[in-house]
Amino acid sequence: MIQLTRLNGSPLVVNSDLIKFVEQAPDTVLTLVSGEKVIVRENAEEVLNRILEFRRSVLQGFQLAEDKPRVTSVTGASEEVSNQQAEG
Repeated sequence: MIQLTRLNGSPLVVNSDLIKFVEQAPDTVLTLVSGEKVIVRENAEEVLNRILEFRRSVLQGFQLAEDKPRVTSVTGASEEVSNQQAEG
């Protein structure tokens, strides 16, 4: 989700996965996959930067979760290992 600003100054949060087109002519118009159009104050480059920043943060969070060591207990359930247990 990215936060943008409508022309009247009110904040708007958009699911970036639902953006089909971003057009700059002269206002920035977002066309969603539903066909709905939204006009925002941010220029097309800023919208793109916010989408990229959001997706990087999602992928970074996923990567950090994947890096945590896991161990399978006797019951077969997967559990996170604390740093002390992993080192000792």
